[in-house]
This record gives sequence, structure tokens and C-alpha cells, in this order.
Amino acid sequence: MRKAYYHLPGLFEFYELYRLLLPLFREHREYFYDWCEIGSIYGAPADCIWGGGRTSFGEAEPREVLALMREYGISARLTFSNSLLREEHLADKKCNALCALAEKGGVLQNGVIVSSDLLLAYLKKRFPDLYFVSSTTKVLTDFRQLQKELDREAFRYVVPDFRLNKKQELFDQLNGQQKEKVEFLCNECCWFGCKDRKACYEAVSRKNLGEGGTEHVCTAPDAGAGYRFSKAMENPGFIGIEEIQTRYLPRGFSNFKIEGRGLGSALILEFLLYYMTRPEYQLHVREKIYLDNMLDLF
Repeated sequence: MRKAYYHLPGLFEFYELYRLLLPLFREHREYFYDWCEIGSIYGAPADCIWGGGRTSFGEAEPREVLALMREYGISARLTFSNSLLREEHLADKKCNALCALAEKGGVLQNGVIVSSDLLLAYLKKRFPDLYFVSSTTKVLTDFRQLQKELDREAFRYVVPDFRLNKKQELFDQLNGQQKEKVEFLCNECCWFGCKDRKACYEAVSRKNLGEGGTEHVCTAPDAGAGYRFSKAMENPGFIGIEEIQTRYLPRGFSNFKIEGRGLGSALILEFLLYYMTRPEYQLHVREKIYLDNMLDLF
């Protein structure tokens, strides 16, 4: 059976959670579905001007984070999806230093999630040993645009807008190489009818650059309630584990992104339990994580 590769949130943001989870995943593989693997973990430290998508709060030490990924053979991805970068931003010392560290990934290649073609061209030249992912912050809702993006040799993976997730009649038209590059965003909670998604991402990009501008105000129904996994499951674009097994894997799709960098580690754990953990072992995993006094699960 084809395996599903999950791309998980919080490389820097939830380092303490993964420091506990990854040994469990290796030592008690029977706790987890045998049809899934961890494809990568993505994120960014706080105060990275190349950052985008979400305002990051990751405080973990980059060398420790990348060492953990190397130890467990997991690809690390830097989320540098700021869409508003200008030439002068490319010289940022912190972001360049992070890419230099990530490039020394050892046997397993590390990557960068990008939105800006300016940054992509710079990184390809400066850090040729990294791979690149086309960010969902591009809001690729037109399938023809998505096909063009999939055909770009620069990208190993492309994340479509979640509102394309169920367009199976269109995805079935892709060739095998294109299908291998598609990375579906599974658990988006954003309103399916949102018209301001790109503006929302641009507001985050401006904030990460330290620039002013109008604060984006979400006008979606129930926006004030925040993220709820139960609400995400009702979203027309939601992809659950049964669909992954019965609809996506048989059609040749293997890559699935779980969002959540801006959420708490307790909710991230619920994602990991739902998407990766066998029901009969979910309590075992939850107890082993919760009973560690070093982890603040909120």
C-alpha cells in the first residue's frame, strides 16, 4: 500500500513536543498507523523577516532543533513564505544563517517553503543543497495556475489552496510526476467562502517585516471563536484519515500537510493522535506526553 507522508507544523514552535513524540514514534511504531510516515516538520523561529503565513513564536535553539531532525531522519523545512520581500531584505543575517545551518542536513535534505520568486531565485543560487516548496500562501485556487506551478522544476512540492482539495476530477488529470508534487492542506479551519485569504497572508508578511499598514480583520462567520478542530472537520475542504486511505492514496497522492504553527501544543497533539495514532493506543501516547512535567501543553 502507498504510504502517506505528513508534513507537520511547529519545527521551532513545538520543539519540546517533538522531542517527546519522535522517540515514541521510533520505539513504539506499533502505536502508529503503518501506512503513514513523517515527511517533514516545518516552521520558523520568532522575528524572521522572511517568515510568512503565520507570525511565528518559535524560541527553540536552531542547532538543537536541526540536530533533533537529523537524529530521527526527518526533513526540516524553514517557513520563509513572506510574499512582500524586496531586494534589500535578502541580506538578512538571521535568515541566511538559518539556511546555512539547514543546508548542512546530512544525508536527509532540508527544505524551504517560499512564496516570493525573488527569494526563491536567491536561495537557489546561494543555498543549492536545499529543496523548495511552493507555499499555500500563494492561494492557488485556479487549477490551471496550480498545474503551471506543479510543472516548475524549482519546486519539489506545491501546496494548493485547500478549496481545491475535493476537485478530484481535476486532480485525476495530473500525470504521475505532478501527483507526487501535490501536498494537500488537510485541516484548514478558514471559512471556505473567504475572499480575503491573500490579504490576510500579506498582512502577516508586512508584520514580519516590521512595516505598518492596515491590520487585517477577519470577517468570516464565527471568526472570534478561533481555531476548533471540530469546526475544521466540518469544512468542505477537510481531508480526514479515511479519505486519505481510500481516495487520495489509491489515486497516487502521498503528501499531506497539517497546519497549526499558531496554535497550542495540546491541539497539535490532538492532530497527531487523529492523523497518525491507532485508536487503541491514543491514550498511551497522550499519557506519555502529558505526564512529562517539562512540557507545557497549552
